[in-house]
Amino acid sequence: MSEILKENLKKEIEYVLPGDIEKRSFEIIGEELKMRHIVLDKMQEPVTKRVIHTTADFEYATTMTYSENAIQIARNLIRSGADIVTDTNMAKAGINKKRLAEYGGCVHCFMADEDVAKEAKERKITRASVSMEHAAAIKKPVIFAVGNAPTALISLHELMVKEIFTPAFVIGVPVGFVNVEAAKELIIESGVPHIVNRGRKGGSNVAAAICNALIYGI
Repeated sequence: MSEILKENLKKEIEYVLPGDIEKRSFEIIGEELKMRHIVLDKMQEPVTKRVIHTTADFEYATTMTYSENAIQIARNLIRSGADIVTDTNMAKAGINKKRLAEYGGCVHCFMADEDVAKEAKERKITRASVSMEHAAAIKKPVIFAVGNAPTALISLHELMVKEIFTPAFVIGVPVGFVNVEAAKELIIESGVPHIVNRGRKGGSNVAAAICNALIYGI
């Protein structure tokens, strides 16, 4: 590496104390949103910014979709002890369970359960669909955080259409190509309180980030 290149790299490095890195990251996000002439809704801003922080992708500033009073509804559910159900153990791992437990809630993921796998195989449907059906049996309000499987959203929609079960809240951010966009639109059109990222982007990390933003904002 040439001395000139080394010197240029040194100039680009911003020295930030470890405890201030997240704060500085959010400052940079705010600065870049301003440069892009993007003004976020004040209630939605902490959630959208945390998603951008997680992904380094500013497209989320324009694709994140919120139902009316979504933030208030979700936080009231958390305050009252609602549980969170995810469609991946990765999302479950990323959610701050200690903070959620302070309000009486816990996080579930049924995807790896043996009975779920067995039932899915017998019925020839996805484990995500069976997981949503199992979650519907939880005897308290549930926030569904879906970051991977569009079939989870489709299953929830089917349960609503059949009037079997209506989720208290849905975070719909699965990533991918097959049925992803259509599944998200089903949730948006269902009338259930929701936070959905339109388009193909999303993921378990995004689902966890949204949950944490809601929890931290209480």
